[in-house]
Amino acid sequence: MQPSLNATVFIVDDDASVRDALAWLLRSRHLLSETYAAGEEFVAMLEAGYAPAQPACLLLDVRMPGMSGLALFDKLAERGLVEVMPVIFLTGHADVPTAVDMVKRGAFDFCEKPFSDNALVDRVEQALRRSDEVLVARRERKLVQGRLAELTERELDVMRLVVEGLPNKLIADQLDISVRTVEVHRARVFDKMDVKSAVELANVLRGP
Repeated sequence: MQPSLNATVFIVDDDASVRDALAWLLRSRHLLSETYAAGEEFVAMLEAGYAPAQPACLLLDVRMPGMSGLALFDKLAERGLVEVMPVIFLTGHADVPTAVDMVKRGAFDFCEKPFSDNALVDRVEQALRRSDEVLVARRERKLVQGRLAELTERELDVMRLVVEGLPNKLIADQLDISVRTVEVHRARVFDKMDVKSAVELANVLRGP
């Protein structure tokens, strides 16, 4: 994914000068950003109904008055947002061990202050690509689930055996139906799942 206006970088930092500098830096690389002065403000935005539909990532200060960056990270994890909104911690030297621990717990990365502008934006772009991949995978899973919901019980039975690699004759024997009936159900499964072969069907069900 190339940086685009469809991607958003969220910045949560209690230092206004840092927020402004980061927003300017991101604009220079054609990236949109939204800034928040406190973790509580960001949580309020989430609770107002935010649902990730476009690539996003979060630049998050470790130490802030009130809700810390670590506490906010935990809330994101509870909501299942850490995958779709990768978190890059902004940390001072003393907080590096804590940031490393956060990476082990699912954060995307951390950048130690003062950080290199180019290195930081490069990591932001990588985080946005990760977010995009997760969103695409989720949309594909939802599409597959919708197609599966259209299959009849018998079509599901046939599909499972097709994916196992059984030929039509053995499928017919196992389900106690005619080979012709298996062929009809198989064709309907392929049509509804928008595939042309058993291998393609198995790959679709396996997912990205």
